[in-house]
Amino acid sequence: MSIPTEQSQLSLPLQQPFGNPVHGQEQLPERPARHKAPGWTKALVLLLLAFLVATLGGDIRQMVTGLAAPAPQIFEMTGPFIQKPLNPDQVNKLHQLSTYINYKTLAKMYLSRMTLDQKLGQLFMVQYWGYTYSNDLETMIHDQYAGGVIMYGAQMQTFNQTKNDITHMQKKAWMPLLISTDEEGGFVERIMNIYGHRPGALETYQTGKIENAAKLGHSISHDLQALGINTDLAPDVDVPVVMGPDQYMRTWGYTPQSVIQWGGTYLRAIQGDGEIGCLKHFPGLGAATTDAHSELPVVQRSLDQLYSTELAPYKYFAHTQNKLENPGMIMTTDVLMPAVDPNMPAELSHPFVTDILRHQLGYNGVVLTDALYMLGIANKWNLTQAVVLAIEAGNDMILGVRDSSELSSSVAALKQAIAAGGLSMASINESVTRIIALKIQYHLWPSTPEL
Repeated sequence: MSIPTEQSQLSLPLQQPFGNPVHGQEQLPERPARHKAPGWTKALVLLLLAFLVATLGGDIRQMVTGLAAPAPQIFEMTGPFIQKPLNPDQVNKLHQLSTYINYKTLAKMYLSRMTLDQKLGQLFMVQYWGYTYSNDLETMIHDQYAGGVIMYGAQMQTFNQTKNDITHMQKKAWMPLLISTDEEGGFVERIMNIYGHRPGALETYQTGKIENAAKLGHSISHDLQALGINTDLAPDVDVPVVMGPDQYMRTWGYTPQSVIQWGGTYLRAIQGDGEIGCLKHFPGLGAATTDAHSELPVVQRSLDQLYSTELAPYKYFAHTQNKLENPGMIMTTDVLMPAVDPNMPAELSHPFVTDILRHQLGYNGVVLTDALYMLGIANKWNLTQAVVLAIEAGNDMILGVRDSSELSSSVAALKQAIAAGGLSMASINESVTRIIALKIQYHLWPSTPEL
């Protein structure tokens, strides 16, 4: 991801945990009600009932309410369309129902009603030219079914402008969008125009007080959610082996243990607040001596070195029993590690994305590429080639499509790959299921029908 060139000048202590806008700018309003698509709710009710009857073979009313059919009225009318709240036993039955039908089961029910264009559109987290909402962005969101949008600092000048643009995006979206940005604090700050500077990872680590990592996370998640940004492409969990060009002040200390402890504290804070977190940059840039924005880094390290250092945080976060430390997303990146794959950069490598991240480390969340227009990729492959290679490698979402023309050509390339047999619909369906399940999990999309 491209980053600002200026170095942080402000020292600790940290700002207040719940940051305020820069003096003179707008105060934060209440967060809006969650976006819903009523047409989907009715369809999901029918699908849910069919699923329960086929699976359980029992009476659904009895399972949910605890009453045999035919059942008497379970509530008394106390006014027009007003009923008494559910009793404790009924609430318990609903909890059992929600654990039986998990996020991915619900996501598959949505998936069954989607067209191919809708499925393929969900695979893209698009960006856009200019500083504000545009007609071309609306085309990608409304007509091409994009699954998400990434925003940069130049597109977030004031609170009201940013909030209004995001609200407009979500209103035009066919399905609620993952709205993301890179907000790490320190050297990578996208919302600084609105909220001012805050410390980054290394500055926070150097305080020696791990609670400051939580304070930073709560501060950032609060401010992002006030704007309508539901996904923070952070924390950076690279383990520094050398102090490379893409790591300045961005690492949580200097060892796998400090990265896991401090980065995990930050991740728990933002995801506990309802913000989707994204670990980056898999499999690790800590030993890279060149910047992938300008050329492809080549890291000559053994398998033992990679597994004990660069990959250690990903193994921990994929296996931890603390659900708030299971990242909603992981970002892959442009780095060549010949010990694993001598031919393909990690984000285009099936051995890295599928064999290691999915199978060996056991990660089952959403995998997002880094921007595919970065020269570490673009020097060898054009955008549509890179898109197909990335999806074939096992990535779920693509970063780096910048307008509706690029999105159209990328979708066409995926269709050609499917027709040629190089890409299966089964893998597409798995990716879309993970994306929708993430949206359900973080309450961007209704998770259960209205009973």
